[in-house]
Amino acid sequence: MKLDVNALRYLSKDDFRVLTAVEMGMRNHEIVPAELVDRIAGLKHGGTYKVLRNLLKNKLVHHDATKYDGYRLTYLGYDFLAIKTLVNRGVFASVGRQIGVGKESDIFEVATEDGTVLAMKLHRLGRTSFRAVKSKRDYLQHRRSFNWLYLSRLAALKEFAFMKALGDHGFPVPTAVDCNRHCVIMSLVQGYPLVQVKELQNPDDVFDTILGLVVRLAEHGLIHCDFNEFNIMIDDEEKITMIDFPQMVSVSHRNAQMFFDRDIECIYKFFRKRFHLSSEKYVEQDGSDIDDDENGRPSFQSVQKSAGSLDKELAASGFTRKEQVEMDKYIHEKAEEESSDDDSTSDRDNSEDGDDVAGKINSLKIAEQDSAGAPDCTIEARDSNEPETFAEENETGTSHHGDNNLINPSSLSNVDAKEPLESGGHDDSDDDSSDDTDGEDDALAKQLNKQRKRAIAAVHGRRRPLSSRNAYKYKGKGTMNSKIERQACKW
Repeated sequence: MKLDVNALRYLSKDDFRVLTAVEMGMRNHEIVPAELVDRIAGLKHGGTYKVLRNLLKNKLVHHDATKYDGYRLTYLGYDFLAIKTLVNRGVFASVGRQIGVGKESDIFEVATEDGTVLAMKLHRLGRTSFRAVKSKRDYLQHRRSFNWLYLSRLAALKEFAFMKALGDHGFPVPTAVDCNRHCVIMSLVQGYPLVQVKELQNPDDVFDTILGLVVRLAEHGLIHCDFNEFNIMIDDEEKITMIDFPQMVSVSHRNAQMFFDRDIECIYKFFRKRFHLSSEKYVEQDGSDIDDDENGRPSFQSVQKSAGSLDKELAASGFTRKEQVEMDKYIHEKAEEESSDDDSTSDRDNSEDGDDVAGKINSLKIAEQDSAGAPDCTIEARDSNEPETFAEENETGTSHHGDNNLINPSSLSNVDAKEPLESGGHDDSDDDSSDDTDGEDDALAKQLNKQRKRAIAAVHGRRRPLSSRNAYKYKGKGTMNSKIERQACKW
């Protein structure tokens, strides 16, 4: 849509108030209901509907009554809101002619009060020539639904951030002045697009400079992704200026190498066709900072990323939080190694102390077992048919273990291994009694093993509370049921 700012001087405060109300309603509505616009604007005596008719006549809003009576902002209305805000800030005072048009934006001249000429870029995503924004750009990130005006605002914010950071690091880019909504104000570049240049005095130097910019960007962690003759400005002195930055990605992007090679290929292809330069002349470049591969072209693998990475600073596409954490770990690697060494030595000492204590406890328990005679299964006991004495000895042994709450599981395995030898020479009644004792011994072994683990955990200082997290569920409610169950078991 053509920008005609003549109607801007005739708009009143109520008109801009209603435009702002429609913009606020579009956060949650594709078509904002007229009643919602009236409530947000808050004009008296039905003035909102009169203002809407005036805005509709100037094509600042679009009326849609297919499902309900509603309105939405047009790009012209969004332009007026951004221009009005920037004029109130004092960024510029007048709007001039259109100096450029692209598939995603329009460029206009603006002038300040003192006569300084600036460039105003209005992002206009959603044109018929470029509607694959969702697949070609990462403005949406994790969002599913989108609005063209909102996407244009995100693109403008991203371009302003990249332009500001690159200018601070000495890259030849326009000076970023201000940004509001989908509008970016920058300095006007005194030059021409490289695609319009037919002859160059020093094409070799220009070619080297452009390739150096691509490599330098990659060293700072960024890839332009659209570095061609349309986005390179050159002046009469053959100085290069880069433009158009919303699509820039990080070198950590999964397709970073493909984007890097594509930018290099675009430069080679243009200079080969326009200025008849062959890549063989650049196989050997004396005094060059560019690391070339076998074909004489800059390779993505040879680029060394510097410490001050702009992709981390600007959260460029492809630079994730995981990579940021890894970079922070790499920076503090020495401190982490020292702390990890200290922790490992302390843990080793604690584990050795815990093993010593556990070994002492186990040895004490084994000594007690031997003194009590719990696992004594001799040939005399097998020959003399006295299973009752062995059961009594087992009971006394278990009583000792219950009092001490600790036992060595190896001794329990020995007891379990010897019991089948005794039960082999007895009657069926003796087999039943031995099965009962086996079941009791297994349960006892599990209980004592748990107690042993708790004791070792207490030695290491990591003892957990014994009560369950769901213990509150059984307070006062399950007492009667438990009594009934116990009585039923007795019956």
